[in-house]
Amino acid sequence: MNFIRRDYLPMRRSSLSTRQSENTRLPAHWDCGRLARLVWAALDPGRNGMKAREALAAGGTPAVPVIIFCFIIVSLLLLSGCKQSVTPVSAPSAEIANQTPSPSPSPTPPRPSGPIEFTDVSAQAGIHFKHNSGAFGKKYLPETLGTGCAFLDFDNDGWQDILIVNSTAWPERKTPRTFLALYHNNQDGTFTDVTRQAGLAVEMYGIGVAAADYDNDGNEDIYITCVGPNHLFRNLGNGKFADVTARAGVGDPSFSTSAVWFDYDNDGKLDLFVANYVEWSVEKDQLCSLDGKNKSYCTPQSYKGQSPTLYHNRGNGTFENVTQRAGLNDPTCKSLGVALLDYNNDGRLDLFVANDTEPNKLYKNNGNGTFTDEAVTAGVAFSEAGTARAGMGVDAGDYDGSGRQGIVVGNFTNESMALYSNDGAGLFTDEAPRSGIAKMSAQSLTFAVFFFDYDLDGLLDVFAANGHVSDDISVVQPNVKYAQPPHLFHNKGKKKFEEMTGKLGRALQRAIVGRGAAYGDFDNDGDLDLLITSNNGPARLLRNENGNQNDLLRIKTVGTRSNRDGIGAKVTLKTAKGKLSSIVKTGSSYCSQSELPLVFGLGPPEEGRTMSLEIIWPSGQKDIIPDVKPNQSIVVQEGKGITSAAPIVFARPAPTPTPSLQPSPH
Repeated sequence: MNFIRRDYLPMRRSSLSTRQSENTRLPAHWDCGRLARLVWAALDPGRNGMKAREALAAGGTPAVPVIIFCFIIVSLLLLSGCKQSVTPVSAPSAEIANQTPSPSPSPTPPRPSGPIEFTDVSAQAGIHFKHNSGAFGKKYLPETLGTGCAFLDFDNDGWQDILIVNSTAWPERKTPRTFLALYHNNQDGTFTDVTRQAGLAVEMYGIGVAAADYDNDGNEDIYITCVGPNHLFRNLGNGKFADVTARAGVGDPSFSTSAVWFDYDNDGKLDLFVANYVEWSVEKDQLCSLDGKNKSYCTPQSYKGQSPTLYHNRGNGTFENVTQRAGLNDPTCKSLGVALLDYNNDGRLDLFVANDTEPNKLYKNNGNGTFTDEAVTAGVAFSEAGTARAGMGVDAGDYDGSGRQGIVVGNFTNESMALYSNDGAGLFTDEAPRSGIAKMSAQSLTFAVFFFDYDLDGLLDVFAANGHVSDDISVVQPNVKYAQPPHLFHNKGKKKFEEMTGKLGRALQRAIVGRGAAYGDFDNDGDLDLLITSNNGPARLLRNENGNQNDLLRIKTVGTRSNRDGIGAKVTLKTAKGKLSSIVKTGSSYCSQSELPLVFGLGPPEEGRTMSLEIIWPSGQKDIIPDVKPNQSIVVQEGKGITSAAPIVFARPAPTPTPSLQPSPH
């Protein structure tokens, strides 16, 4: 690291050699701490450096260029092993943490300006991943589903890492062998592939991912859904993972898709819900054709459904299959997406399950270990025409500012997406036609879909990853394409949306066979970036440029009596203009998971803006934190309030370009 500027160096080498023989003893009243501070301050060419150099001279420094003396002293300090006294600092009490205002960032912090654009930074970031569907002409059904992805902080350094699920070759082909990919965030805009050293180079036909701290040890663990037995990887906390599937008892042998970690009985331990698709195997594969001549991919209607699975966390590293006892055994399901929500605001997490060609499910948590499907009575099981749609991805969020979670669902071509508003009395209304989303999404086949605030204006926008399931669809429907561009619907307020895909850069307009997607602030600049997978194609990391021109607040929750991640915590941010609310959750989207921290957009910057936070934890604990300042990332611990805070750095220097690396065999 180059700490020495060229203009600090002495002009004549003879001066330095002559003065080195002079007395360089320190004044008796100086300690090492003071000396070190003055020496480093003296390197500052500005006013502060001038004062430091004067202080060094006044303290008895020989009459030489003071900056030369600084370098000599540094050398002496290193050789002498001078010790500094350390004053211990006691941790703040819980009461102080709750009442002390968080550190105040600059009221007008510098930030970018200009139009918002999503740029593809995959290559320069070191994301060299290509999905392997295993396709070789047999048209096996799982080849159509693609895989999911996740933002997660597996090493707790405060920077979001990336995991991308992969499939592999079928047994009769054997090669190539491919694995999922875990990328560690280098904190400079780049990532390093750490899959092998992390112990995750395990061959499987992976589909989805859910990540959370199921054993409350402070480290995010990883659950991978597969065709065949799923895998649970426990985070050992040293950058490595251990496959504990057999011991934990969560190796669901079904054709699994999406999954969520959640504490359905609020006992402080995360349980696991796994969505399953259909009864398929190579031996049961059906022959289907679009043109009557060539084999095509079959629809799920050709196969029987599979029940989801609910695993209860015993708290000793093992789980119990409680599907039947919980009332969730339903072999008619053909599930692809699952979202957590508390739609009736009773403090218990419910489940919305998107089914493919079967009615959707809304599982109400009864609070006694059982669930009841309320989808039909709530109005979310069928389309407005009364037919079951091909549900793919799903998410829940307060998109209309009502304080209640609405639902967005991705569906098949010509079915349009669904956008349900929650009336608070147990009923939902599909607002997609009136919002504009139905018409704009009619020709798309949507897999991943989620709410997120890409411009931080305080209104949740909608992202959708699109792509058809049949690579030969244009043979029978020339106007329908296999690869399709995504949608980004901007929330205009009053339940109205506008299509912004064509206005946010070329990278977002690119047609892909989209499948999984997640959002996360990988560069810690305040705005939310996108990670998108494509079927049998590359994954893409899209950086949000200039989306951080508005104020924001980023919140990470840490449970004590509740589960460590605070999953299920309801967070309400109260401002002078109203309230914003969200729930900490896993899952959503399609077979993917976005970052766990919550980001609240606050709109245009305001001087002196303060807010208050209310957090209702799964344990029932309510924390109220006053005088919270915007434009910072805070950690809130149950019962203690804000335990750490750091200002948002809106603009970071660009990383030094590194030579392009060859993609590892994923």
